[in-house]
Amino acid sequence: MKKTSSTGGRPRGRPREFDREAALARALEVFWRYGYEGASIADLTRAMGITAPSLYTAFHSKEALYREALARYQTEVGASTVRFLEEPKIRTALASVLRESAKQFTAPAHPAGCMVSTAVLSCAEENQPVAEHVAHLRKKALGLFQARFERAIAEGELPETMDAAELARFYGAIIQGMSVQARDGATEQELLGIVELALDRLQQ
Repeated sequence: MKKTSSTGGRPRGRPREFDREAALARALEVFWRYGYEGASIADLTRAMGITAPSLYTAFHSKEALYREALARYQTEVGASTVRFLEEPKIRTALASVLRESAKQFTAPAHPAGCMVSTAVLSCAEENQPVAEHVAHLRKKALGLFQARFERAIAEGELPETMDAAELARFYGAIIQGMSVQARDGATEQELLGIVELALDRLQQ
């Protein structure tokens, strides 16, 4: 009987033939540019440099890939918001967030606007779980702003008559509006004009 040779402990199965993190970064840009429904599997695989079966093997589904891309976006691009909100003075913190948003939303190195602020506002019924996930991310961001305004009120930086939840929604709307205008071609300087008007709200 002929003996079979040992594998020598080598892992079974074909190794992935692509860099998963690099592929995810390229998928993120496609989703950022076209949105969830607008980005087709063909668009994604072409940008990622892989086949559709490889995409499903590595990421399981288009929805799972999108959720992972959103998480990466928040870790990389969105992380500055959390950092700036920790600044000791509320006006400085808010100015940093809004000015950085104006800069990021119009940077030529990537698609315009914010990947989360205006993502999946309407969709087909089968994509409702994706829309709900993105809405949850936006609500979570509003919660961060509300907590920061509550802190500013408690520390006496803002009057007790101010409503932290109302302020959070106001500035959330400002950021969403800036994202839309950036997608429509607004420049960083034009968005900074909005920022200065928004900051004046804290002085009233």
